[in-house]
Amino acid sequence: MSPNLLRVFSSSVGTKLLVGVTGLLLVAYMVLHLAGNVLIFLGRDTFNEYSHQLISNPLIVPIEIGLLLVFLVHIYKTVTMWMRNKAARPVRYQKKELAGHTSRKSLASSTMIASGLIVMLFVTIHVKQFKFGSFYLASGSDTVRDLYRTEIEVFRNPLWVAFYVIATLLVGLHMRHGISSAFQSLGIDHPRYTRRIVAIGMAVAVVVGGGLALIPIWAYLTHY
Repeated sequence: MSPNLLRVFSSSVGTKLLVGVTGLLLVAYMVLHLAGNVLIFLGRDTFNEYSHQLISNPLIVPIEIGLLLVFLVHIYKTVTMWMRNKAARPVRYQKKELAGHTSRKSLASSTMIASGLIVMLFVTIHVKQFKFGSFYLASGSDTVRDLYRTEIEVFRNPLWVAFYVIATLLVGLHMRHGISSAFQSLGIDHPRYTRRIVAIGMAVAVVVGGGLALIPIWAYLTHY
C-alpha cells in the first residue's frame, strides 16, 4: 500500500470509512452465518451436508483469511477512532435538550467498545470449539464431519448455553447501533431515509442476535 493511501486511511475520515465498510461486511457475513446455522433445525444429515459443502469449497481458506483481516481492521480502527475522540474531548459535554432533536444515544451506542471486545472474546471461543473442536465422522462416511454431534455435545452443558445466548444477544446489541452508524460513516445520512436505515438495522440485529441465541436453547431442550 502506498504512503499516500496509508495516510488517507489513517486520517479521521479514512478511519470512519474503514470502520463503516468493514462493519457492513461483517454484518453481511453474520446474516449468511445465521442462514447456514439455522439448517441445524432440519436435522443431522442436512446440517452436516451443508457444513461439508462449505469447508470443502477451495475458496473457503482465502475467504476465511479475508474475513479475519476485515475483523482485525474493524477492531483496530474502531478502537483507534474511540481513543482519538476521547483524547479530543477529555471532558464530557453537558447534556442539553435541543428543540426538535432526537438523540441517537442508546444502550447499544454507549456500550459499543465494551460489547465489541466481548464479541471478540466470544468469536475466539466459538472458533476454538467448533472449527477446531471435537471431530467426528458422520455415520457411514469417511469424509463428512459430524458437526451436528459436536454442537449438540457443547450445548448439552447449560453453562455453555447461557454463555452463547448472552454472547449472541450482545452481537445483536452491537449490530443494533453499528449498522446505522456504518451508513452514517459512509455519508449516507439524510432525514428522508435515516429512520428507515435505523429500523432496518434494528430488524437485522433482532433477527441475527435472536436467531443465533435460539440455536443453543433448541439444542439443549431437545437433546438434554
